[in-house]
Amino acid sequence: MEDQDSNPAKEVARDVFPFLRVYKDGTIQRLVATESLPPGLDSETNVVSKDVVIFPETGVSARLYLPNSAVAAADDEPISRKKLPLVVYYHGGGFFAASTASREYHSALNRIVAASNVILASVDYRLAPENPIPVPYDDAFAALEWIAGAGGGSEPWLRDHADLDRVYLAGDSCGANMSHHFALKLSGSGRALRIRGVAMIHPYFWGKDPIGAEVGDGFRKAMVDNWWLFVCPSEKGCDDPLINPFVEEGNGSGLQKLGCERVIVVVAGDDILKDRGRLYYEKLVGSGWKGKAEYLETEGKDHVFHIIQPDCEEAKTVFKRLGAFFNDEP
Repeated sequence: MEDQDSNPAKEVARDVFPFLRVYKDGTIQRLVATESLPPGLDSETNVVSKDVVIFPETGVSARLYLPNSAVAAADDEPISRKKLPLVVYYHGGGFFAASTASREYHSALNRIVAASNVILASVDYRLAPENPIPVPYDDAFAALEWIAGAGGGSEPWLRDHADLDRVYLAGDSCGANMSHHFALKLSGSGRALRIRGVAMIHPYFWGKDPIGAEVGDGFRKAMVDNWWLFVCPSEKGCDDPLINPFVEEGNGSGLQKLGCERVIVVVAGDDILKDRGRLYYEKLVGSGWKGKAEYLETEGKDHVFHIIQPDCEEAKTVFKRLGAFFNDEP
């Protein structure tokens, strides 16, 4: 990918601030989360990771994370005593940025696993615009079925350490969006896969008409509009049901069908998406859904701060709360 500064003659066809630029010659320049880190043992957290290719034909893969103590214990304890909750995680980035190997995500997920004592599978789905919506959704759901299904049984870490009776979906931003849709998709589907809970961190939901802080923040409203219209230029725009879950079935009554027992919605006080996350939580609680819903708001912080600043005290609080959630603690 060519840097525009090294070639001033290149003309920008579309600027999707702050994530990427598309040039008139078709070149796509991604601007954030471009530094990658390899898997392996993280000395700070004592969490070990490795990459697993799920579908060679598409390149869809996952980075698996496991507390190193669980690997060491495997030599001394029966396999049945080492099973951990399985968290299937979807990274954010607006459907068009970041990856499982991105420095920010690798660092943060090591810390989440250390705080939670879980086995975590971070899914690397294909990105838009090269692979337009719904490809990222399709990749991510197929990976979920593989990880928590028969395919995952061929992977030693998943086979030996994942408790398939305690499967959680989690994600931030667009990854939280996907987790919501997958929990709905699994409800009443007849599939053997069952989800215990869903952790939605700074969820990326939106809509054509502004609400809350969006009303007085035209700049950020237009910015987020641009994100979605870039990846999904459908005739429904920002009221497409994929991005606005409240436009169908009685303004969100479909939430009562959510196929899990527990949900936690995490928002950041300065995030332009905050009001959508709070609305989701309120709609879920009022929908007649039979599960348990939790809500956590971090004041004074912005979107995905826990990924950008994983060592700040507020991020540690989020990680601790997620750990309690994944382990069914009050």
